[in-house]
Amino acid sequence: MVVIRLARGGAKKRPFYNMVVTDSRSRRDGRFIERIGFYNPLATEKEQGLQVAADRLSYWQQQGAQASPTVTRLLKQAAAKVAA
Repeated sequence: MVVIRLARGGAKKRPFYNMVVTDSRSRRDGRFIERIGFYNPLATEKEQGLQVAADRLSYWQQQGAQASPTVTRLLKQAAAKVAA
């Protein structure tokens, strides 16, 4: 099964996450198929906290990829910010 989830990067106590498309059997930070965005939880107001390639996200969802609960929550929050 193909999943869309976050892979952790960054230094200790300074998390940075890549949003990746991967096989569900691979490790969290292991091999992935494609990087489609990133999430920076420590971003300031002038930095970008979440970036997603919407065309690639929709492509992988059409192919049957399932988003993790965290990715789903982040996408809903981003959509709410755009709508507001």
